Amino acid sequence: MATDRSSSIMHVLKAGAVYFALVFGTGFVLGIIRTLWVVPLLGVRTAELVEALFMLVAIVLAAGWISRRVGTASGESSRVAVGMIALALLLAAEVTMGITLRGLSPVEVFTKHDPVSGTVYYALLGVFAAMPWLLWKGGSRGGTTDSPRFPLRH
Repeated sequence: MATDRSSSIMHVLKAGAVYFALVFGTGFVLGIIRTLWVVPLLGVRTAELVEALFMLVAIVLAAGWISRRVGTASGESSRVAVGMIALALLLAAEVTMGITLRGLSPVEVFTKHDPVSGTVYYALLGVFAAMPWLLWKGGSRGGTTDSPRFPLRH
């Protein structure tokens, strides 16, 4: 029984880490493109808003992929945990990148945002954390814990 629980926890941790890596990697590449090419053409705010649209697509695709390929062991609570683990990793990465690449303090990492695109950024963080659960919730039928739209592998 303890090994099953330990295996489930490791499965959820792995799913959260992979979800984080997919979205963070996409954001890293898009951030380079935004900074080097889109900001000079459109300005910071517009470039960040355009990037946010691509990030939303990346979040949905990554969460769907996790649901289909990596999966989680047990329904709703596991899906919430995957999103929260991925969010914690993303916030840690954001702070680390802000300090090392941009020379910001940890507080500045989260406060030095354009009012409009910054609000969108924070909303996307919430969507990112909730997406594994939202996909499970949106796909579940008749109270089952596994989504028919996104079958889980155990």
